[in-house]
Amino acid sequence: MKTYVPKQGEITKKWVVVDAKDKPLGRIASGIAKILRGKTKPNFTPFLDCGDNVICINAEKVLLTGKKLDQKIYWRHSGYISGLTLRTARQVLQRNPERVIEKAVKGMLPKGTLGRKMLKNLKVCKGSQHRHSAQKPEQISI
Repeated sequence: MKTYVPKQGEITKKWVVVDAKDKPLGRIASGIAKILRGKTKPNFTPFLDCGDNVICINAEKVLLTGKKLDQKIYWRHSGYISGLTLRTARQVLQRNPERVIEKAVKGMLPKGTLGRKMLKNLKVCKGSQHRHSAQKPEQISI
């Protein structure tokens, strides 16, 4: 018996909406990563982008448990000497709440070109409105 591998034309992508309001960050991120990866579909293939497009709404209302708002550090480096920028989760949520969910999901996707391609299928919105209503996304709960 041969293993079935779907061809690029056979993969169907749909649009789904995930609401992050009052849900823990890790639970939301792992659920979104499963959908982006395609693990919820019967024709999952590890080396193909067979996942769906995900729209995550209410990013500013995501829940961080414990003392993570003040103790979790997001850092980035410009590449220059003393170019390190450190921010707490509270500061990142106030300034750019989409970045918290994007970074959490990015860490759960495969590293390399396939993971970067899958991350482009994630759209994170600050409020409850999104610009992708023309794609007729379906609401799912995680």
